[in-house]
Amino acid sequence: MDEFFIQWVKFPDANNCHFWEKWLREYPEKRPVVLEAAQLIRGIQSSRSLPFTDTLYLETFENIVRSAGPLESKRVEPKEAFRLWSFLSIRKLAAILVIGFCGWMGYAGMFQREEVKETVVEIPMIMKQNPAGVKSLITLADGSKVFLNAGSSIQYPKQFGPERREIQLIGEAFFEVQHEVGRPFFVSSGTTRIKVLGTTFNVNQEESGKIAVALVTGKVRVHDYRGNQVNLDPNEMLVMEKSGEFYKTGFDPVEILGWKDKQLVFKKDSFELAKRKIENWFGVEVLVKGPIPSGWKYTGVYQDELLENVLKGIFYTSGISYKIEGKQVTIYNPN
Repeated sequence: MDEFFIQWVKFPDANNCHFWEKWLREYPEKRPVVLEAAQLIRGIQSSRSLPFTDTLYLETFENIVRSAGPLESKRVEPKEAFRLWSFLSIRKLAAILVIGFCGWMGYAGMFQREEVKETVVEIPMIMKQNPAGVKSLITLADGSKVFLNAGSSIQYPKQFGPERREIQLIGEAFFEVQHEVGRPFFVSSGTTRIKVLGTTFNVNQEESGKIAVALVTGKVRVHDYRGNQVNLDPNEMLVMEKSGEFYKTGFDPVEILGWKDKQLVFKKDSFELAKRKIENWFGVEVLVKGPIPSGWKYTGVYQDELLENVLKGIFYTSGISYKIEGKQVTIYNPN
């Protein structure tokens, strides 16, 4: 029943093929179910116009003629001969009409399919990819804006179709979607698909496979590959674990959305999480020499600060030192 899946089966293009091929690679055990569903959809479609092959034409003609039965070799009266001739002529005429009609339908169908094939126009796709340390603002063809975080990528058509707007996201992005009646906006990230009308929201697909959708304004509906659907209201966040479990929660706007306003936010972060944030934010590699204290946590907010100032603020009171060499940061713990 999923519109995006039906579109892929009936009208495959670069947009939906990219998503479903990637999905099948990630979930190969679902391939038999996908193929069965695709076959069902194609079967429903093909049943609307049964094609007449040459073999079927011939069988139809033979069945009509055979229904007259074998003619006995005997004298036939003129009136009886006239009635028999008329009867056989009607059968022959009916057979000719049936075959002619079927041939005309086959020719018309072929001509129509050829005409449709000639009018198909492939819409070019655009890929935007941010390396670590780089953030960007992208304006789509419909006027919607996408704030793309560092280490993230987005794929979208140069021009959206008349019925829907579709994009694919890997990583994190904040969306400001233009409202359009009758042309919803879809964001696919991992195995999750988000349906939008006119909304501002954040999507974060972590390396672990967990996906978080935080809604600021408007309303969205989130679909997963199992068929679950969840509606979100403003100030609600949906968290979907890689295992398929999901739950709703509130969220801190500074913690979740601060990145797009150049705020680097740490909130009771472990050392590993803080390390990943620093690497992604500044585009550096962090090396650690020496053990990190067990249970190490850090909370702080930095507004568009330099790397050295952030490191100084994090490690000033912990007794841990650091060294910056180009794009490499070394953390030392003498204890």
